[in-house]
Amino acid sequence: MADVNRGKRPLSPFMIGPYYRPQLTSITSILTRITGNALIVAALLIVWWLLAAATSAEYFAVADGVLRSWFGKLVLFGSIWAVWYHFLAGLRHLYYDSGRGLDIPTAEKLGWGVIFGSVILTLFTVTIL
Repeated sequence: MADVNRGKRPLSPFMIGPYYRPQLTSITSILTRITGNALIVAALLIVWWLLAAATSAEYFAVADGVLRSWFGKLVLFGSIWAVWYHFLAGLRHLYYDSGRGLDIPTAEKLGWGVIFGSVILTLFTVTIL
């Protein structure tokens, strides 16, 4: 039988706007994926810096200049936050996998815990180092 309402319903739950209101759990889940991919980019930048150190002094000066610039410092600071966020989100998902914390109030508390925890741990890491 043909679906007569096909054109009147939303196509995807990710259609933010009139069809879907973003929730904290969905935003933190999407942010977990983004931080994982961003960490790959940061790792490539650090590998480039290490390879430049092994290549020549001139090439290392270029790579070191990029890493010590405001842009490089911003990327490294963001990487520290991304590591902590990704780690805490992974712990949250392990907790979910055990079948606990799946009710909405607990899931939202865990989401806020991941956000605030990652910020606090990032600031702690930056001030210690």
